[in-house]
Amino acid sequence: KITLKDEREENKEISYKYNGGISEFVNYLNKNKDVLFSKPICFKGKKEDIEVEAALQYNDGYLENILSFANNINTEEGGTHLVGFKAAITRVINDYARNNISSNGKKLSLQESENNLSGNDVREGLTAVISVKLLNPQFEGQTKTKLGNSEVRGIVSYVVGEGLNNFLNENPSVSKKILAKSISALNAREAARKARNLIRQKNGLLGLGTLPGKLADCSEKDPYFREIFIVEGDSAGGSAKQGRDRRFQAILPLRGKILNVEKARLHKILDNNEIRSMVTALGINIGEDL
Repeated sequence: KITLKDEREENKEISYKYNGGISEFVNYLNKNKDVLFSKPICFKGKKEDIEVEAALQYNDGYLENILSFANNINTEEGGTHLVGFKAAITRVINDYARNNISSNGKKLSLQESENNLSGNDVREGLTAVISVKLLNPQFEGQTKTKLGNSEVRGIVSYVVGEGLNNFLNENPSVSKKILAKSISALNAREAARKARNLIRQKNGLLGLGTLPGKLADCSEKDPYFREIFIVEGDSAGGSAKQGRDRRFQAILPLRGKILNVEKARLHKILDNNEIRSMVTALGINIGEDL
């Protein structure tokens, strides 16, 4: 709770608070999203005079939203408390996955050395708030919004890890939803990796393949002076080819309306023939290799 009082005027006071603390804050952050479970997971702990409080909830989206605070200061650049939080989430969910069954009743094939759920997998769709309170906080970075106390990482990891592990074991119905979400992210990541490799082999994104058959290329070799017009259908492609300047204008006809990629996973995007044609025609790579 933060109270602001203007002493220049009588009875001018404003208070800002969340009645439910950071749990209500998480609900607010997820208010326009479809959540996997209605009530955020919350845990508190104190060790070596460092207080730790965390709340988390998953939604059906693909992005993570984690806010971190140290002594009520928003640490926008993160820091050791955020590192400890992420490490605990990844470790505990992986351990739980290896020792429990998935939603379809089959044993999970997560081994110690391979197919681990990555940090990105377990944080897909995660909304969380992590708050620590400590003496003598050390802030780093240009804007001093990054917590640097090294001892905080281990303490946060311990408190969050213990709390989350207990919750998962005591609430199997919620645990299955979290596991299903994380494993879905893992499968999508693997499918995207295989799709990238397949496209590189088939289309030669590294310069070893051929251009799309419907591409009417231009004679100019300098990319600075080249243009490409992407049109819908062969009919529009024919008209565009007749009106173009062959020296520097290329035409690529596509078949109908292409996939809307805003909410599609990467492997679905890469399975689309029209998108693959554009990628090859433009001579670019995929994802992190772009």
